[in-house]
Amino acid sequence: MAHNPVNHPLRSIYRVVGFITGGYLVAFGILGLIQTAGEPFANETGVRVLGQESNMLWSIITLVIGGLVLLGTVIGRNLDVAIDKYLGWGLLVLGSYSLATIRTDANFFGASVATVVVTYLAGLLLITVSLYSKVVPEAQAGTPRQVREGRTA
Repeated sequence: MAHNPVNHPLRSIYRVVGFITGGYLVAFGILGLIQTAGEPFANETGVRVLGQESNMLWSIITLVIGGLVLLGTVIGRNLDVAIDKYLGWGLLVLGSYSLATIRTDANFFGASVATVVVTYLAGLLLITVSLYSKVVPEAQAGTPRQVREGRTA
């Protein structure tokens, strides 16, 4: 049996947090596309969007990731759980790559430390949302841990 809770009482709040995270990524991507128009596609541009450095490539990536998160959240049916989990881990990988290459020629995303921090936060939020958003039929949910342990009061 998995240790992740199902039918969590606060799952609607977690889904809203996932939706807000996806909305932020979409907004960052759109603003980044607008602000980096005419700049080089990749590498450092010096353009700041919402306090983070960005370029056209990173704007497109965040726009796609945010759109997928929003789409998964709207569809629901545990599709959002899978999307949030995998894209959250993907953001952590991209953030780690950006952190490792921040002052090198391999900084294709034009990232700054602020970009890395926001990428890590968005990834961790999506992973957390995926842990508590799963829904199953009541017959498959089993009894809550407090009831199993005899601590109902």
